[in-house]
Amino acid sequence: MGWPYLGETLKLYTENPNSFFSNRKKRYGDIFKTHILGCPCVMISSPEAAKIVLVSKAHLFKPTYPPSKEKMIGPEALFFHQGAYHSKLKKLVQASFLPCALKGAVSQIENIVLDFLPTWENNNSINTLVEMKKYAFDVAIISAFGDRKELEVEGIKHLYQCLEKGYNSMPLNFPGTPFHKSMKKEQEGVRQSLIEEANRGLTWEDTRNMPLTSRVIQETLRTASILSFTFREAVHDVEFEGYLIPKGWKVLPLFRSIHHCAEFFPQPEKFDPSRFEVPPRPNTYMPFGNGVHSCPGSELAKLEMLIFVHHLTTTYRWKAIGDEDGIQYGPFPVPKHGFPIMVHPRK
Repeated sequence: MGWPYLGETLKLYTENPNSFFSNRKKRYGDIFKTHILGCPCVMISSPEAAKIVLVSKAHLFKPTYPPSKEKMIGPEALFFHQGAYHSKLKKLVQASFLPCALKGAVSQIENIVLDFLPTWENNNSINTLVEMKKYAFDVAIISAFGDRKELEVEGIKHLYQCLEKGYNSMPLNFPGTPFHKSMKKEQEGVRQSLIEEANRGLTWEDTRNMPLTSRVIQETLRTASILSFTFREAVHDVEFEGYLIPKGWKVLPLFRSIHHCAEFFPQPEKFDPSRFEVPPRPNTYMPFGNGVHSCPGSELAKLEMLIFVHHLTTTYRWKAIGDEDGIQYGPFPVPKHGFPIMVHPRK
């Protein structure tokens, strides 16, 4: 990584991604170039351009990551493949996320929620960031393994936490850094298993009939997009809207910039679930990506959010602790201090 470009990467890891990209968009337009993690990049922030890169001409832009993260994820990851092999592999993965499979997961996800929410009651301080990470991990384990063996789960959790810290850190491969530690971990295989359906609580049909909760989740995913962008790489020199993108250059559709564009979402900084009472303009709402490489687990993610929000809002009240709130970036947005809250049952 050349020193002249290190500043751009440091800014991305420490600034609000919204302002980082919007400032550059104002100066250079919907398409501009920069360097991220040592890679020459073309940034695009229009829905039409994002569709070209991710869908209509996806064959010209292969899925990729900066070399540091590619080494960590490994070349066998589903994300890096294209064509018939990728299509076949993705169908196998998505079989676990079809409605017929997710129906059986409803009761098990609900059981997780019903087990851990009571532990929040009358606690002086709940770190919501930490608790939500635990919840997401437990749901992922169920979807992948079904029957859980605590000793195995704890071992996997340790490996995952180490990998997560390294993945979200600067790629400094020195002993003691999170990136260095995560590179030492071996990849773990995941076996699929069927999930049995329980007889109590929410049903699949219930989760399909929660319009207000669904809109709240849609608006949350828009305002607080986890992914600022996704990486693609030009497979050869590509003529793109009057620009020449050299072979090997990264092309990054900026999801966050599109989600916060006032042209598509008036008053974008305002949290307004009612904006999703009508479908958004095509290619302006991509919280899970777009095209054949979009997130295969998106329906599971939305389901676990629905179940959690339903039980939290209908059973409990809560209030924030402390005076300082807001978001910090590293590079993903997280609430400052984990957003500590106090929770009480509704009377």
